Amino acid sequence: MTLGFPTPAEVAAQTSPDRDRAIDVIRIGSLLGVVLGHTVMATSIIADGVLHWDNLLTTSVIFQAATWIFQIMPLFFFAGAAASMASWRADAGWGQWLMKRCTRLFRPVFYYLTFWAVALTVLRQVLPPHVYDPVAGVSTQLLWFLGAYVLMLAAMPLLARITTTRRLVAGVAAVYLLVAAVDAIRITNEGWQALGYLNLAAWLIPGMFGVAYRRGLLQSATTLPAAMAMLAVNVALVAAGPYSLSLVGIEGQRLTNMAPPSLLLAGHAIMMCCLIIAAMPAISRWARRPRVWWLTAIGNSGAMTLYLWHMPALLGIHLLFDTTGHPRYPGQPDFLAISVAQLLLMVGLVAVLFVALRPLENNPLPGWDGPIAVTGARSVAVGILLCAAGVATLASVKWGLKNEGLYCMAVMLAALVAARTISGSHSRARLPEQIAG
Repeated sequence: MTLGFPTPAEVAAQTSPDRDRAIDVIRIGSLLGVVLGHTVMATSIIADGVLHWDNLLTTSVIFQAATWIFQIMPLFFFAGAAASMASWRADAGWGQWLMKRCTRLFRPVFYYLTFWAVALTVLRQVLPPHVYDPVAGVSTQLLWFLGAYVLMLAAMPLLARITTTRRLVAGVAAVYLLVAAVDAIRITNEGWQALGYLNLAAWLIPGMFGVAYRRGLLQSATTLPAAMAMLAVNVALVAAGPYSLSLVGIEGQRLTNMAPPSLLLAGHAIMMCCLIIAAMPAISRWARRPRVWWLTAIGNSGAMTLYLWHMPALLGIHLLFDTTGHPRYPGQPDFLAISVAQLLLMVGLVAVLFVALRPLENNPLPGWDGPIAVTGARSVAVGILLCAAGVATLASVKWGLKNEGLYCMAVMLAALVAARTISGSHSRARLPEQIAG
């Protein structure tokens, strides 16, 4: 054992022969892409006592175009749905199944929120108000993913109905047309912008593709042409329509592509899923390499740790550089040197956090982990509460851990506690999941 990690031979011994390793590669690869993207793109400067938290997308059309490659979050939803199919059974209680999936997802979130509760209490006393507010606002911004992911998992009874290619096409087309209709209303009626949150259904698209892939409904020969066709449609939407080039939200977008999702993002999800299915044979061969699989298994054993804790690290590094007179902001002296220094610091700090905090994700949390045995109406109630937690998490992103965001977090926590209480009595904690699980 090194730093608490098993050896490649031990990981291989724990891995079932029929495991689809490509799914695990995609899952950790997409999260690493997010971490790298945030690190490279984030910029900040403190001017006149105000923290300006921004990103390089506002400075270059080239960077905005690059989001068509690096906006890979749809692939995490794709991989999550494909992996979830292994445990889904039509005769299982919906809420019971969803609670089992959410137990591991939310376990590290409780630690994360506790950290921010303490950190923001201290920072409120030492930072100027207009520096503190942006930090509090960004602190939980990345939890949007968790809320959307829980809602996609909650739709598994519907996603599992994708048993033929015809059903896949029908399901994807239905969601795509829904998003198109909502966008048409948003564009022509300023007062109907809130309707855009119906477009969260766009995250069902990669879920449907994940189920279809798991059932072998699509082949590389058909998905690659489909991806190219969808790319052409997306280019036309930007060239002739009201859509902005960037697939990540930036200031000045007439119609956001990400929050809430737009038709352009829905099309991007289709394209990315088709491309990844076409690449699956090559990814599977690569994942068979012992060292690659070892790194993949280690990474997935702390995927949520990596995703959550890179944000405090990034904020801390930027505050350190900003307050010492070395901001990373376009037009500043030594911008490239500062960028390299911050990237190296991030790699080291995130690695330390991963090693130190990964056990929190894998070890049972008293009061949260326990047996889950609930059926009938109680199972439905648990599922509804978990959906409410997902919605509250999504709603909180607008404010972070301040103002109305605090109320949203309170609703999320209350819903989770209620779901845990209903789903079964607590007992002695179960053993940690296997590292390749």
